[in-house]
Amino acid sequence: MTETTAFMALTDLVASFETKRLSPVDAVRTAYRRIDRHERDLNAFCHLLDEDEALAAAREAERRWVEGAPAGPLDGVPITVKDALLATGWATLRGSQLSDPETPDTEDSPAVARAREAGAIVIGKTTMPEFGWKGVNDSPLSGITRNPWDLSVTPGGSSGGAAAALAAGIGNAAIGTDAGGSVRIPGSFSGLVAIKASYGRVANYPLSAAGTLSHIGPMTRTVADAALMLNVMARPDTRDPANLPWDGRDFRDGIENGVDGLRVAFSPTLGYARVDPEVAALAARAAGAFAGLGAEVEEIETPFENPSECFRIHFFSGISHALRNLTPEQRGLIDPGILPILEQAREIGRAEYMEAIDWRVGFSRAAKLFMETCDVLVTPTMAVPPFEVGTLSPEGYDPENWMEWSPFTYPFNLTGQPAISVPCGFTEAGLPVGLQIVGQYHDEATVLRAARAYEAAHPTTDRRPPLA
Repeated sequence: MTETTAFMALTDLVASFETKRLSPVDAVRTAYRRIDRHERDLNAFCHLLDEDEALAAAREAERRWVEGAPAGPLDGVPITVKDALLATGWATLRGSQLSDPETPDTEDSPAVARAREAGAIVIGKTTMPEFGWKGVNDSPLSGITRNPWDLSVTPGGSSGGAAAALAAGIGNAAIGTDAGGSVRIPGSFSGLVAIKASYGRVANYPLSAAGTLSHIGPMTRTVADAALMLNVMARPDTRDPANLPWDGRDFRDGIENGVDGLRVAFSPTLGYARVDPEVAALAARAAGAFAGLGAEVEEIETPFENPSECFRIHFFSGISHALRNLTPEQRGLIDPGILPILEQAREIGRAEYMEAIDWRVGFSRAAKLFMETCDVLVTPTMAVPPFEVGTLSPEGYDPENWMEWSPFTYPFNLTGQPAISVPCGFTEAGLPVGLQIVGQYHDEATVLRAARAYEAAHPTTDRRPPLA
């Protein structure tokens, strides 16, 4: 049996189901063949659906396609879900030995529910660092997850298991979470498209420890696939009071319209980041490519102030609050890297936290004012290429601070703006590098349009990880 479906774009796969050229059974069988072959190396899953159960669901989807009555736009598509989200029948462990593995969820988180309603087959839940506290993907519970482009480097985090599986041809889309870059970091490190839509666009329940920093986003192989996933995931859910009203939009509308006349601001450092030379060169080349596509490109040194301390106070306080009742025995079970966070968070007083709320409001206002000068802001997604597994930071960066090497992602969790990472090339070592495109609040359409224009001119989907 060939594995035709392994690296197919989601939109192409669904089209093949509709024309009866391929079947959901083909896609599910391929996913499990690749799990059998690669999971031992990758360590991307913490829960797997029984293969017979997945195949039974695929046969039902096949029958519906034959009858011309699919359950929805993802009917029969195998996908994965990050273990930060609820999925009926599996215990949500969040990478922690403190979680109860014997108590399965009795409901789905909104994005998981919408995906299932659209016919997707959730084949498994993917690994993450404990409570999503860092941008790499290892935990005391599940160990180290590795990057299919090079097993010695990280796929990024905290949606790293989702990225590793998808990059290795396991499933045709993945759902992750993003409180400081957690779909965009592994998107960049794993050669994928990953989007964090505007805050509230995709319903979020239950909120993570990071609270209102947290977004839910798809990881896919193409921009059109990301738009299709948003069509499904953005449908409403009353469990999230911040959920934006559903307006029936199709996020695929207009993505082929190009960028002629679009105002593109390129900031290579945001005024404060220290960027690896290879990454800087690839991002600058990608930003310059927009001019060749008809956009007006202007390089901006410092669009706004460095918000790292503001983010640190919000993020660390959230983690600390979630773990406020740890016993001494439990402290011995958690990732040792979390302990300094808890100590730092204890030093954040009420006045400092309230000042950080005001700071966040002011920063968001400044970012919004800056975005009135352009249609999209373009940056590197990451300051560095993928680095050695089992470490929090690459050589030359603060060994205890993941924010130093991920300075481009977390600002837009503070503001809630839509931001996408698209592949923009490879290092000399063959490791992926991503380009981040940020839009005005609620303007996913322009973000997707710009991302698709770049992707169409500079495709990378024909390049596969060595593991493949």
